[in-house]
Amino acid sequence: MFVFGNFIAAVATLVNFLLSAYMWVIIVRAVISWVNADPRNPIVRFLCQITDPVLDWLRRHLSFLVMGGIDMTPVAAIAVIVFLQSFLVPTLRQLAMGLV
Repeated sequence: MFVFGNFIAAVATLVNFLLSAYMWVIIVRAVISWVNADPRNPIVRFLCQITDPVLDWLRRHLSFLVMGGIDMTPVAAIAVIVFLQSFLVPTLRQLAMGLV
């Protein structure tokens, strides 16, 4: 069973890393939206392609986050990421420790 426990621990570490990386991508995307970045820039297009599915879903389902020209969906997305890092990752780690 220790192999499965180590696998779950590795998944927890990977999930934590991916959530942290995605949070930084959302932060960079928000900062880029404040300046007049060239939309044809490959980096800007990549950031938009990566973050638009989540942010558009939040805009559609939580329309109150966009008020008065201020888009708060990046803040909501970061809050969800922090919640997942505080709940899902420790849960996976405790599960892995129980299997070792």
